[in-house]
Amino acid sequence: MVVSGRPIMRSPAPPLHAGRGRMHRNVLFLAVSQALANTTQGVLLSIVALVGNALAEDKALSTLPHAVQWLGVMAAAVPVSMMMRRLGRRPAFMVGALFGTAAALIAAFAVARGSFWLFTGALFLFGWFSAVGQHYRFAAAEAADETFRSRAISLVIGGGVVAAFIGPQIAKWTHVLLVPEYLATLLALAVVPLTLLLALPWIVMPKPAAARRTDAEQGRPMREIATQPAFVVAVLAAVIGWGAMVLMMASTPIAMEGHGHHFEDAAFVIQWHIFGMYAPGFFTGWLIARFGVINVLLAGLGLMALAAVNGLLGTEVTNFWVANICVGAGWNFLFVGATTLLTYTYAPAERAKAQGVNDFLVFGFVALFSFASGWLQTGYGWAVVMYTMFPLIAAVFCAVLWLRLSPGAQPAAIRRSGAALAE
Repeated sequence: MVVSGRPIMRSPAPPLHAGRGRMHRNVLFLAVSQALANTTQGVLLSIVALVGNALAEDKALSTLPHAVQWLGVMAAAVPVSMMMRRLGRRPAFMVGALFGTAAALIAAFAVARGSFWLFTGALFLFGWFSAVGQHYRFAAAEAADETFRSRAISLVIGGGVVAAFIGPQIAKWTHVLLVPEYLATLLALAVVPLTLLLALPWIVMPKPAAARRTDAEQGRPMREIATQPAFVVAVLAAVIGWGAMVLMMASTPIAMEGHGHHFEDAAFVIQWHIFGMYAPGFFTGWLIARFGVINVLLAGLGLMALAAVNGLLGTEVTNFWVANICVGAGWNFLFVGATTLLTYTYAPAERAKAQGVNDFLVFGFVALFSFASGWLQTGYGWAVVMYTMFPLIAAVFCAVLWLRLSPGAQPAAIRRSGAALAE
C-alpha cells in the first residue's frame, strides 16, 4: 500500500477476500445492519427537535438534545474505535445495540416525566449507539478488496434508504398513541436496535488479534497521519457535509411548524430528506470508480449549494422538500467520498486511531452545528440558516479543488485512478 506517496509495509491480509461470495455476503449484512441502525435516526430526526421544543422552557434550546447526541458520538468515537480493535467488529456492534435500546427507554421515561434535561442525557447515551453505527462503513471497506471498496462503502451507506420509509413512518404512526405525545414513539424506538442482533451473526470480519500484533511494527504517530493533505481534506469534507446537512435538517421541523405546517408535513419532508441521504448510495460508489473521488466531492458541494438556494426560494412544503432532498444527496456524495478518501491515508494497523480521530473531529463539529441550527432558527429565522451554509460550502470547495490541482498531495490510489480516467 502507498499512503500519500509513501510506501507502508502491510501484514499478510486475512483470507477475507478469498471468495467474492463471502465479500458480497458481508457487505449485504452490513447494509442490512446500517439500515436498521439508521431507522433509529429516522425516528429521532422526526421528533427530537419537536420534543425538545415542547419540553424546554427556553425555545432556543430546542435542538440542544440533538446537539448533545452528536456530543455523545464525539465522546464515544475513540473508545468505540478501541473497542472495535480489541473485541472485533461484530461483538462491538452488539454492545452498541444494547446502548441504543437503553437510551430509548431512558428518553421515554424522560418524556413521561416531562424532563428536558433527562431527555437530553438520554440523547447523549444514544450518541454512543450512533458512534458504533458509524463503523459499518469502515467494516465495509475492510470487507472488500480495493476494486470494490468505494462501492462497498456506498452500498452499506445506501442501505440506510430503508430508514427513509420506516423511521419517519414509525413516528407518524405512534406519536399520539400514548400521552404525553411521542412516548409511544420512543418505546417503539427501543425495539429497533435489538433487531440488529438478528443480522450481525451473519457478518464475518478479521480477528482483532491480527491487527494488535502489527501496531508496534507498522503504526505511525497520529500526528503524521493527520497532517497528510488527503486526511485533512477528508475530515473537512465530512465535517461540512454533516454540518451543513444538520444545519438545515435539524431546523426544518421547527421552521415548518413556525410557518403553519403540520407534523405530518414535517415527517414527510424528513422522510424524503433521509431518502435523499441514502438512495444515492446505490450508485455513489460507481460514480467514484468512474469519475474519481475528488469529482464526486465537488458534485456533493454543488448539491449542497443548490439545497441552500431552494431553501431561500420560499417556505412552502415543496420548498422544504426539494431543499432537504438536495442537502441529503449532497451529504451522501461528501460522506461516501470523504470516507473513501480517508481509507487511503492509513495502514491496517493505524485504522483504529485514524478512524477514531476522524469521527471525534467530525461529530464534535456536528454537535456544534446542531445546536447552532436551533439557535439560528429561533433567533434569526430560516433564511439566516440557509445563508450560513454558503461560506461553509465555499471553504470545502477551495480545499477539494486544491487537492485536485496538487497531484503530489494525493494518495497513490487516487493518482492511479486519475491516470486511468485520462486514458
